[in-house]
Amino acid sequence: MRILILAPILAALSPLAQAADPYPNKPIRLIVPVAPGGGADITSRAIAAKMAEAFGQQVIVDNRPGGGGVVGMLTLARSTPDGHTFSQGGIGILAVVPNFTPKPPYDVARDFVPIARAVSALNMLVVHPTLPVHSVKDLIAYAKKNPGRLNYGSSSAGRADHLAGEIFGIMAGVKMQHVPYKGGAPAMIDLLGGNIQLIFATLSTSVMHVKAGKIRPIAMTSARRWEQMPDIPTVAEAGLPGFEVDNWYGFIGPRGTPPARVAMLHREINRSLEMPDVKARLGTLGIVPFLLPTPEAFGDYIRAETKKYGKVLADAGIHGE
Repeated sequence: MRILILAPILAALSPLAQAADPYPNKPIRLIVPVAPGGGADITSRAIAAKMAEAFGQQVIVDNRPGGGGVVGMLTLARSTPDGHTFSQGGIGILAVVPNFTPKPPYDVARDFVPIARAVSALNMLVVHPTLPVHSVKDLIAYAKKNPGRLNYGSSSAGRADHLAGEIFGIMAGVKMQHVPYKGGAPAMIDLLGGNIQLIFATLSTSVMHVKAGKIRPIAMTSARRWEQMPDIPTVAEAGLPGFEVDNWYGFIGPRGTPPARVAMLHREINRSLEMPDVKARLGTLGIVPFLLPTPEAFGDYIRAETKKYGKVLADAGIHGE
């Protein structure tokens, strides 16, 4: 009889309480393969704070910039696959670099397991105020009169902002010099200092400077305008029909991470992004949740994006060294 009384109670206990090997049982490390301050870093830190509250364990953000995300990805691939280490990874690292680099040092399908597709981060074409352009058409005209004199920064080679610049140049028939950085924040510092002339920047790194009048907004790289600055047109509207680059972020773990722990991370990431305070904070930076129902669905999404951008890069003749 005592067993029958206890059964409903035991059934109601959480999986964490029932597990013989409770998880998490130590601090979790979240690798962010870019420098602090950009959209990927801000998103990861917002999620990490909520996950720490839910798990009752520290979630330590470990920035590992360098090599177009390669440093962070290799760190993840070599980590113990026990669910206590996972990484931010987005369009550049997971879908572009494998196509962009002739011999990529990691294999997404072999080395990693998908956890969750998290957000889309809107990008804006912004220029230094000394550059005498106020529209996409102005920029194209200036670039044609000054071939090779415009330098555009990116968070790293192979990232969405780099891809946007390359596609812009090809579609507009202009030549601009790419300058890669170890994150969006360092690139923005150089734009503010006048060392480069433009960036296809995430709103998280650009909007505060736009509002302060330190840089000039030209156009959005997305298919739609940003509702908080509706007067800024898209690149497609402003002179290059068909132009669109969607900058998305997600999370992955090392291959071999137990499926139950992947599922828990997936659930907590999605739960964090649905919290009103997180949505409001990220929304002011143009970062909006774009959730998928399962880790497997995110895996399918990565494969589709890899195929899509492989064709884009091949058609455009864009490749790394």
